[in-house]
Amino acid sequence: GYVRLLWYGVAFLLVGWKVIRSAVQSIPSGNIFNEFLLMSIATLGAFAIGEYPEGVAVMLFYTVGELFQDAAVNRAKRSIRALLEIQATEVTVIRNGQTVVLDPKEVVVGDTIEVKPGEKVALDGTLAKGPASFNTAALTGESVPQTKQTGEVVLAGMVNLESLIQVAVTANYKDTKLAKILAMVQDAVGRKAKTQQFITKFAKVYTPIVVLLAVLLVVVPYFVVDDYVFRNWLYRALVFLVISCPCALVISIPLGYFGGIGAASKAGILFKGSNFLDLMRELDTVVMDKTGTLTQGVFAVQQVQPAAGLDAPRLLRLVGALETKSTHPIAKAVVLHAGAAASGVTVDQVEEIAGHGLRGKVDGRDVLAGNTKLLTKFSVAYPTEVDQVLDSIVVAAVDGKYAGYLTVADSPKEDAARTVQELRADGITKIVMLSGDKDSITQRVAKELGIDEAHGGLLPEDKARYVQEYKDAGRKLAFVGDGVNDAPVVALADVGIAMGGLGSDATIETADVVIQTDHPSKIATARRIARATHRVVWQNIWLAFIVKGIVLALGAGGLATMWEAVFADVGVALLAILNAVRIQRMDYSTPGTGGTPPAAPAVLPLKANLSVVEPMPRELREGPHHHNGQSA
Repeated sequence: GYVRLLWYGVAFLLVGWKVIRSAVQSIPSGNIFNEFLLMSIATLGAFAIGEYPEGVAVMLFYTVGELFQDAAVNRAKRSIRALLEIQATEVTVIRNGQTVVLDPKEVVVGDTIEVKPGEKVALDGTLAKGPASFNTAALTGESVPQTKQTGEVVLAGMVNLESLIQVAVTANYKDTKLAKILAMVQDAVGRKAKTQQFITKFAKVYTPIVVLLAVLLVVVPYFVVDDYVFRNWLYRALVFLVISCPCALVISIPLGYFGGIGAASKAGILFKGSNFLDLMRELDTVVMDKTGTLTQGVFAVQQVQPAAGLDAPRLLRLVGALETKSTHPIAKAVVLHAGAAASGVTVDQVEEIAGHGLRGKVDGRDVLAGNTKLLTKFSVAYPTEVDQVLDSIVVAAVDGKYAGYLTVADSPKEDAARTVQELRADGITKIVMLSGDKDSITQRVAKELGIDEAHGGLLPEDKARYVQEYKDAGRKLAFVGDGVNDAPVVALADVGIAMGGLGSDATIETADVVIQTDHPSKIATARRIARATHRVVWQNIWLAFIVKGIVLALGAGGLATMWEAVFADVGVALLAILNAVRIQRMDYSTPGTGGTPPAAPAVLPLKANLSVVEPMPRELREGPHHHNGQSA
């Protein structure tokens, strides 16, 4: 007997010591009746009456559930390390006519730094000599590079795309936009309240009631029973406490949530904690980024508009052939669209005019391809309506005459419009799009997809401000994004959702939910899984309550021993397991479903719809073209 007690005692301390310590430490603060006290009293009571396995099992299940929750919370902290990798660790400074490599923290305002092609700008400043093109993905998340002229502002985190440049530093390292993004992520993670688990809320009510009833079970019979024996009634009270310990709940609730998380993973959705399943069900607002979230994040030619006297294939052949001499993302999109038409064409005397476009001989004809500034530079007249085109545009001239234009834009994902419809049908009352792209383009995409509200031309702090305003207004919201610039807002939202296939590592690590297939319609699928999980969990809770209530009544009357109590707990736990397994067998592919086994797995292929201009590195994909010259 002593060996058995010692054996189970060691096991109990290994899994239960932290719970008992938490129960004791919470007493001075006044937080007495919590789940820690409930677990401690019930399990120590089980030991007092010799039911050692019951005491150990309750602590074990509870502790394992807590470990899963802690692991999910700790993931968010890794996002900060991911963001730190984006910051430049060294910078070339020009001092006294000499170049010296320094830590960015050692550079002072007024210094001039040198940035080679492909390098990140380490500090905020102004372009000393322009023009120059930059990938701005780290700050705006947009797919069109920006062209900057002499004297214009250049920010840390931008990537220099073309030529060696110099930047006059205007802000210290700690005051750069990129440093502020990092600070915003840290601040947002700190402000994000950890949702209270059901067992915690339940224990605040259940524990004092059970403890009081156990005390009354010992005291009251003294006044109403003739042959009162203290030891017998104390034993009944301890049995009552052991029966009252919600072992079935401790088992069935995590099982239900793990079933929901498993069902979500089959659908290509990763939940980083069971509390996010609850929050996903409670949402009334969904805020989304544009590029890479609702749109494909890649360029494609949308329209070929030739001038009078020239057909579209001929225009595409001439422009496509000339653009083969450029490495710019928009040029690649034009070449891809032109296909075989641009091959076998003689192209020579090509000249790239920075910030304007290309000039060259194509099949012996003088061809210009670029933005409207290029045509103005060479005194080529063009129709005024060309200036009204919203998309990135490649304007062409042949032999000194206007020849037409091509529009290049980022297309909405195939399921983007369906996503908006399903979310609205699913009870989401407000759908918002926030983007770093031009407001005119943002509004057009929003109108095309049926989105309620849209704002463009935003930096990360602007997005965070909008999200905070919605939260202050009492809205439960999710933010969906993919770029580094989205990481602070993802951390701030009640539920942060990242696009896992294309998303930046920082955003994926910061997010609470990751959509691995990059299909926005999975947001609605995640909502359906969350609701089904909630329904099954509450079925298990009510089942445990009903059975527990019956056995408690029998135990108080001395009609139930520990055998009945254990049998009731094991039986309820088994039924809860079978019920939780159902979650993974339901079909969540269409609105209103839940309960029908799917005919086939509903996982869409990873990185679908990305063949337009691949291969393209994230630095180019996320970052206005030298043809365009306008701010994204």
